[in-house]
Amino acid sequence: MSGDTTPERGAWLDPSDPTSLPLFSATVESRRRPRPGRVRGSFSMSPTPTADGAQTAPAPQESDGGDLGMPRIHRHGADIDWGLVAALRGQASDRLSAALGEERGRLSSGAQRERGRAIILDLLNNEHDERVSAGQEAWNAAEQGALAKAIDDSLFGLGRLQLLVDDHRVENILIFGCDSVFLELTDGRLIPGPPVADSDQELIDFLVFLASRSEVNARPFSEAQPRLHLRLDGGARLAAAAWVTPRPSVVIRRHRLRQVTLDDLVDRGTLTELAASFLSAAVKSRRSIVVSGAQGAGKTTLVRALCAEIPKHEIIGTFETEYELHLHELKEQHPYVFPWEARPGSGERAADGSQAGEFTLSQALFDSFRFDLSRQIVGEVRGQEVLAMLKAMESGSGSISTTHAKNAEGAIGKLVTCAMEAGPHITHDYAVRAIAASIDIIVHVHLETTPLADGTAQRSRWVAEILTLTPGERDKGYAVQQVFLAPPGGRQAEPRVLPDEYRDLAAWGFALEEFYGQSEAAS
Repeated sequence: MSGDTTPERGAWLDPSDPTSLPLFSATVESRRRPRPGRVRGSFSMSPTPTADGAQTAPAPQESDGGDLGMPRIHRHGADIDWGLVAALRGQASDRLSAALGEERGRLSSGAQRERGRAIILDLLNNEHDERVSAGQEAWNAAEQGALAKAIDDSLFGLGRLQLLVDDHRVENILIFGCDSVFLELTDGRLIPGPPVADSDQELIDFLVFLASRSEVNARPFSEAQPRLHLRLDGGARLAAAAWVTPRPSVVIRRHRLRQVTLDDLVDRGTLTELAASFLSAAVKSRRSIVVSGAQGAGKTTLVRALCAEIPKHEIIGTFETEYELHLHELKEQHPYVFPWEARPGSGERAADGSQAGEFTLSQALFDSFRFDLSRQIVGEVRGQEVLAMLKAMESGSGSISTTHAKNAEGAIGKLVTCAMEAGPHITHDYAVRAIAASIDIIVHVHLETTPLADGTAQRSRWVAEILTLTPGERDKGYAVQQVFLAPPGGRQAEPRVLPDEYRDLAAWGFALEEFYGQSEAAS
């Protein structure tokens, strides 16, 4: 796609030529050409269709290079007047809201975005005229295109973060303030990134705008509500905190591996073929599984791989605070999925402690019993979600969840704590009994970060432990058996001891004889 490159007219430039965009060029001065008199700017946007039929402006493609092998995209926005972008985004947002009025609920997102683009172009043309009238140099085509895209990204996308999120090499974005940014790449490297705002206040203002923009599931973010958890377009997850931290803190998690299988994880070295055989059979035999690990260890990716073992004919319900599993989008793999997403409330609390508009996972799970589900899968358990997880596991079989813990048995203590915090009438003994009776298998994913000689770091992930859980042992209230365990310093979970009640997994494809052969050889 090519755009008009005459001085008087700006367009989205050819995305196959990133050097033509200002963010990849040398300096602003080297691009400017003096123009006599008043020249009317005529901006344009050439949209491209997305998978859902909506129209979006093409993002410039980045090229490799720079220090530490970092892509040049990390200089994104260095020559853009982001103060102007923020001001015009605010004006465009107000004008778009007024223009849509009652039509907002009837127009598609693509149609709304087209109206927004028309407003953006009008604002830019007016700004261009004012610059020329004031004797300032007119924008050239590249500057016009970069500004138009920056405002479009700020109004409908993620602003200065958009190109980072669009970059297929970026897995996670870690923000410790507007100018302290680090990127975790898909190869495990952790490298510095570019500033994402000119000030911390600008970053906070954009987060507030981003949180309030969704008409379906808007989230509050203010001094009274200083934390934010938000699902972004495209499936990324954003977590942010401000006012209770020295600087605004943000983490954006990209889910690059959506359609992933256990075989894929074997190929990546995450687990062995034998361990994959065990987990595949456990899912098919409807054992309930909890995946534990540190933050960013790859728990959600492993759950997707486990869910890929669920037979296609089963009707699945997923219950999440923010959509992360995205099973409902994998129609070929999971044709029958009912997804539920919790919604935070706002305003005053009712007598039962709930806020207006709040929709909890427990409410979703209660409703789901009328949906003829084969499995109820509760995603991440951080707190009160544990009650929904236990109810799902007690009500059926084959549920799968995740939680944060330092090892597999530590996940039991974490879930007990969550259960006790979730209700004043839940005792420690009851929580232990419920958890031991509901969960069959715990899989622990280990995350290791290794510093590199160039000042960056490398992250590695692997399944370090698989254990079974049963009620028993008076002092603990439960009994565990390590079926697979990685030796100290090892990165492969090796076979240990298989409880007799799991011998039936051979009927579901578990390589039982191979397990016994390897475990005997190791003993």
